[in-house]
Amino acid sequence: MLSIAARLLTFIEIFIASIFAGLLGSLTGLGGGTVLVPVLTLFLGIPIAYAAGAALISTISTSSGAASAYIKDKITNIRIGMGLEIATTTGSIVGSLTVAYIYSHNLEWIVYVVFGIVILMSIIPTAQRGKYEIPDPKPPDWTTKVFKLYGSYYDDALKTEVKYWGVRWWLGELIMFFAGFISGLLGIGSGALKVLGMDWAMNLPMKVSTTTSNFMIGVTAATGSSIYWYLGYIQPFIAAATAIGVLLGAMAGTKILVKITNKQVRWVFLAILAFLGMEMLLRGLYLNHLLVIPIALQYTLSLIFTAIVMVTLFYKYGLRSKVTARRGEVRG
Repeated sequence: MLSIAARLLTFIEIFIASIFAGLLGSLTGLGGGTVLVPVLTLFLGIPIAYAAGAALISTISTSSGAASAYIKDKITNIRIGMGLEIATTTGSIVGSLTVAYIYSHNLEWIVYVVFGIVILMSIIPTAQRGKYEIPDPKPPDWTTKVFKLYGSYYDDALKTEVKYWGVRWWLGELIMFFAGFISGLLGIGSGALKVLGMDWAMNLPMKVSTTTSNFMIGVTAATGSSIYWYLGYIQPFIAAATAIGVLLGAMAGTKILVKITNKQVRWVFLAILAFLGMEMLLRGLYLNHLLVIPIALQYTLSLIFTAIVMVTLFYKYGLRSKVTARRGEVRG
């Protein structure tokens, strides 16, 4: 039985980690659970089942705190988000119901490896789009008109009104189902896949993708958390600390996002994708005993991999875009 002082210290540790997770989740649309689950399991020694359950609760807090502010700023596209939620909630139910089988048969390593590969493969197409502050408009297709995939918002960083429209609603729905499945399976918001679905598949601006993702992940997490609660994977003590911390971090993130550009958000997003993808891959190999290295070394390798990826991408895409912009200024 832990003493009151020990329990208070544990609560504070979880609380501080949750603030950091909420801040990142709000800025990138990933949801706090993406950062929170590894922190709780690796550094605080919390079993992954309970960490996932608490992460789902914290994801609801992220969505509630960040989404309300983004809706007020009129960046979130509620109509598109609600339409895509059909697929994410369905996937969340399927993923959550699979959890019991996964944990009982020790097969979670397969999901980690697949998820890591998917995330790593998404880095290049996301970086290629980073040379544009606003994505090049694509011709509207039949889904654009039928589902009214358009909108506008005032970009405070660019000091202009941005009008946009989405395409390939069907592809977005497929990605959203997989995002919901991963959310229910791992207890994370799967904001990375949601953002990719809207950014890459539907050609929406990055700020619209991240803010709409923040709006959506709360509904997805609420669906999965109800099943996690039934399975006994949600501990009130852990969930309370994460919910409060993530909410504070998410509210702080909303103040930062409206002041920075789409490109800046994208670079943060890319760094998290690189780290998350490699860490998931290493974790899966570790759980299956195919890679026997200390946990701390796994994080070190993930950080080194992230640094190499970011330097390479910046040299290839970021530096090139700056040179192109300078040439344009000289010609002008």
